[in-house]
Amino acid sequence: MTRRLLPWVAALALALMVVSLSAQDKTVTLDGYMVDNACGSSHAAEATFGTWIQTHKTSCAMMDACQKSGYAVYANKKLYKLDDAGNTSAVEILKNTKSTKGLHVKVEGTIDGDTIKVTKITEVTG
Repeated sequence: MTRRLLPWVAALALALMVVSLSAQDKTVTLDGYMVDNACGSSHAAEATFGTWIQTHKTSCAMMDACQKSGYAVYANKKLYKLDDAGNTSAVEILKNTKSTKGLHVKVEGTIDGDTIKVTKITEVTG
C-alpha cells in the first residue's frame, strides 16, 4: 500500500512546490508620475488623466488632506497605490523635490492587486 501512495505523495509535493514558486512576488520597476490619492481618484476616469497627471502641482500633493490620502504612481496607463513604506518615501521626495508639477518617479517593488509594495522610490530628474 505504501508503494502505491509514494508516487502520489511525490506528485503532490512537486505540484505544491510549483504553485509556491509561481506565487512568489516578482519585483517590478514602474516608471511614471506620482499623485496623491485624493486628486488621483477624482481625476482617474478622465480621458486626459495621463496628460493631467504630468501637470499636477507638487504643492497640491503636499496639502494636508492630500498628504493624508496617501500616494499613487501612474504607470503603464494604470494607477498603483503606494503602501505605507512608499507613502513615507513619497513625502520625503515631495519635501525635497525642485519640481513644481508632474513629479516623475521610478518605483521598485511588488504588485499586490492595485497596490505596489515599495522597496525603493526615486525621483527621475533631467
